[in-house]
Amino acid sequence: MKINENFLKLKDSYLFATVGRKTTEYKKTHPEKEVIRLSIGDVTRPLAPAVIEAMHKAVDDMSRAETFKGYGPDQYCYAYDCLLDTIVASYARKGVALEKGEVFVSDGAKSDCGNILDIFSGDNVVLVPDPVYPVYLDTNIMAGRKVVFADANEENGFLPMPDENTEADIIYICSPNNPTGAAYTREQLKVWVDYARRHDAVILYDAAYEYFVSDDRYARSIYQVEGAKECAIELCSYSKTAGFTGVRCGYTIVPYALVREGTPLNKLWARRQSTKFNGVSYITQMGAAAVFTEEGEKQIRANIDYYRANAKIISDCLDELGIWYTGGKNSPYIWLKCPNGMKSWEFFDYLLENAQVVGTPGSGFGTNGEGFFRLTAFGTEENTRRACGRIRALLGGKN
Repeated sequence: MKINENFLKLKDSYLFATVGRKTTEYKKTHPEKEVIRLSIGDVTRPLAPAVIEAMHKAVDDMSRAETFKGYGPDQYCYAYDCLLDTIVASYARKGVALEKGEVFVSDGAKSDCGNILDIFSGDNVVLVPDPVYPVYLDTNIMAGRKVVFADANEENGFLPMPDENTEADIIYICSPNNPTGAAYTREQLKVWVDYARRHDAVILYDAAYEYFVSDDRYARSIYQVEGAKECAIELCSYSKTAGFTGVRCGYTIVPYALVREGTPLNKLWARRQSTKFNGVSYITQMGAAAVFTEEGEKQIRANIDYYRANAKIISDCLDELGIWYTGGKNSPYIWLKCPNGMKSWEFFDYLLENAQVVGTPGSGFGTNGEGFFRLTAFGTEENTRRACGRIRALLGGKN
């Protein structure tokens, strides 16, 4: 037998392990110091009461023979109508018309970012930005595909635009972006959509952070852009929207209008999912169905507003210090230029040792991330304020 040697081409996943190791070592040698993490990519607010209530009811359903649920319905790849209805209705409020058969419920956007590749040829060329969310890059390396990079940098605000000299079949776009926090306007997304249609390419659009968008200049779905249903698949998550990182639920939109080589991609994805995926648990689906109800949406927006306020605290701090950054507005991520020409890991060490604040070195996300640094708004308000106070004290007048 032979192994998949493409796995041997992957770089060691050292970024967060190294962040964790360095932080642990510092705390061990400085037990009197309190370390504040602004590196966390996980949510900290609890699930909304409407979600908890729905999940409790679902647990009770599972305790009675007359309401017990086993496998989900076959018709929509094991997704329940009540959940699909809320997702379709949420898109309608964004001005996007969908049918239930275009929605595929999953255990999260991360899984589908990789799994969706099953329906595409291994000969396809893939375009990802640099810096990049590692899942986009690594899943394609595992599959042996050729990967080319879109040059995201300070000059273009970490929002690269299409290059007509670059040929690509699959294009990854995340907006608002992880790790940079930068977001494309509707007009910029239209340029990408037009490019994809001209080149017969497919956009894989990661909308995990769409609920952080508060400015109408930015799309919350790529389907708010004309022509996108003919060239884009949208990957969505309840993780950051509703705090489901520990619950696991998301959904992928594959429009009926998306056809390549005479074949609807919706049909291919439905076949893939019905073969390799047994659905999300009933209890989880019932909790997710409560997210986009009137009361549920009101409650999750309160949590989103909490994180937005944290992002503003960080952004205001950087504005005061005159530090260049992207994100912080319409995004929970803040991507800053390291002061005094420091390298990413150099600034990590400097911030940890002198302010006891932890962030994420940008170089871990790609070559273009060198010299940049990611902070996140997912901590508590108290810790965010205290961390920014320490950063002000350390960097004031030094950048």
